[in-house]
Amino acid sequence: MTDLKFSIVIPYKQRLDNIRAVFTSLAEQTLDPSGFEVVVGAMEYDPRFVALCAEFTDRLRIVSVLTADEWNTSQARNLGIRNATGQVVVVLDADVALAPTALRNLWERYYQHGQNVCVQGQVLGYDAVLDDDITEVESQPFDAYRAGLADLDAVDRAQCDPRWSAAYAAAFARFPWAFVRTGLMALPTATIRRHGLLLDEGFRGWGAEDQEWGLRISRTGTPILLGQGVHGVHLPHRRDFTAQDRSATLTNRYYLAKWPRTELELALAFGGWLEAERLYDDVGRQLAEAGGGRRLGVVRGTVDGARVLAVGALLDATPRSGPQAGPEEVFRVADPEVEALFGAAGTARCEVLPLAGFALPYDAGSIDTCHLLAPVSRLSEPYRKAVRQEAERVSRELVPASEVPSR
Repeated sequence: MTDLKFSIVIPYKQRLDNIRAVFTSLAEQTLDPSGFEVVVGAMEYDPRFVALCAEFTDRLRIVSVLTADEWNTSQARNLGIRNATGQVVVVLDADVALAPTALRNLWERYYQHGQNVCVQGQVLGYDAVLDDDITEVESQPFDAYRAGLADLDAVDRAQCDPRWSAAYAAAFARFPWAFVRTGLMALPTATIRRHGLLLDEGFRGWGAEDQEWGLRISRTGTPILLGQGVHGVHLPHRRDFTAQDRSATLTNRYYLAKWPRTELELALAFGGWLEAERLYDDVGRQLAEAGGGRRLGVVRGTVDGARVLAVGALLDATPRSGPQAGPEEVFRVADPEVEALFGAAGTARCEVLPLAGFALPYDAGSIDTCHLLAPVSRLSEPYRKAVRQEAERVSRELVPASEVPSR
C-alpha cells in the first residue's frame, strides 16, 4: 500500500465523451491530485480511449487495465480494484462527474483518521433517467457541467438523491446494504483485501450486483453511511429501458437464489425497499404463526422425472460453520408432507430455500407441478395472493392448499 489516499476505480466501455468529462472533473478536484490515482477497468481496447488517457497524464495518474472479454460491470470494477494501491477505493461510474470538493470532503470527513466505513456518495440526476429510454445523446463540453458541479454542495440532499430523504430513513436504517450504489461509493482497500470483497461476476448485465456487494460489506460489520458533501452528477447516455428491465429480472433471480432472504423477496414482490420495510415485521409474525414457530421455505426436486416444487414447507435451521460467503444457516426439511411427496432419499437431494414464496428465483414455467402447502393458507389474503401468483408464474400445474377463512 502506498501513501495515496484514494484509488478511483472506473469500469469503462464505449463512453468516450462521458469519461472525458469524468477525467476533467477529477483533474479539477480541490484535493491535491498527488493524493489519488485513477484505475480504469476497460472491457475493450480502443486507441481513442488510450489517446484520451494521454491527454490527462500531466494532471492525473491514470492506470488502465484492459481486457477484451464480454462486458460485465462487476468484472470491470474488479479489474480496477485488484490493481488499486490507494488507502481507500472509490468506485465511480464512467457517467458520474464529481463536484470539485467531493474527494477532499470524502477524505477529511470520513477517512483521514483510518475509519472503516463504506460511504455512499450522492448522484444528482440518476433516478430521474432510470426508467426512461434514451436513444440519442448530444455530448456537451465540460463547461456545460462545471457551474452546476460547483453548486452541488448547496443542493438539498433529498433533491440530489432520494436515499437522503426522510421517506427512505426507516428502510435505510433496517437494510442499509440495499441502498449501496457503485455509481459513487468508497470503501477502505484494507477492508476489501481482508474480507475478499470483490464484486460477484456471476451477475450478468444490469441489475443488483451493487446491492449484493453491499450486503457482503455489511456482514463484515462495516457501517454503511450516507456521505455528506460527496457529490456527483449523472451524465446522459443511451439507455434501453426494456432491455435493462429484462436484465434486472434475471439478475434479481440470481441474487435471490444466492441470498434467499425474506426482505429481498418482499422488495421484489411488493414494489421495492420502502414496501419491504413497511411489511417486514407483519410478514415475520405471520410466517412464524403459519409455521408454528418453524421457518417456512420452498423445496424443489424431482418426482418420477417431473420437476416439483413445494411452497410453505416446514424447515429446521442449523448454523453454518466456517467462513460464510452465503446465508448464515443451513436449512433442511422438517415436514412429513414434503418427505412423503419426494420420499426420504429424494428429499435429501432437493434444493431447500428459506423463502415464503412471494418471489422465487425460477424461470416462468420451469416447474411441472407446484404444491402450495397448508401453511400458505394461514397467511392473510394479500400474502396468499402473492404466493399463489408467483407459484402460477413458475409452474405448469398448481396444486393449491386447502383454503381457510381470510384473515
